[in-house]
Amino acid sequence: MNPKTQRSIVLVSILLILSTSTFLILKALKDNIVFFYSPTETIEKFKTKKNVKKIRIGGLVVKNSLKQNKSKVEFEITDKKTKIKIIYSGILPDLFREEQGVVVEGRIKKNIFEATEVLAKHDENYMPKEVADTLKANGNWKGN
Repeated sequence: MNPKTQRSIVLVSILLILSTSTFLILKALKDNIVFFYSPTETIEKFKTKKNVKKIRIGGLVVKNSLKQNKSKVEFEITDKKTKIKIIYSGILPDLFREEQGVVVEGRIKKNIFEATEVLAKHDENYMPKEVADTLKANGNWKGN
């Protein structure tokens, strides 16, 4: 083989290895990415989809919407435009309160969100950035 052919083979091999490794990395990340939505975006985007991967929804807990029994917790969250019902089996964080910012992770089925995790931040003024942006866009922002 002449040097030009050897260089071509090495170059093609390197490009093949790089493209294969990039593909595998992106495929692995796709399965682990969890997207964040507001309640309005969730209803609009997923009202017709049946199989929804894990997503996160952020908003404010609606006042007087919290209902607890032994094994289930039900509450609603809102972005001051749309409300979505959340069902959660588990213990809520100590800092979970009505009219406070919260992020829930899980799947939506028939406009009811089945949460696998509820996240509340320690700061009393906590507001997810996406929720704050939505509240600002709707004219309901009361923060700084």
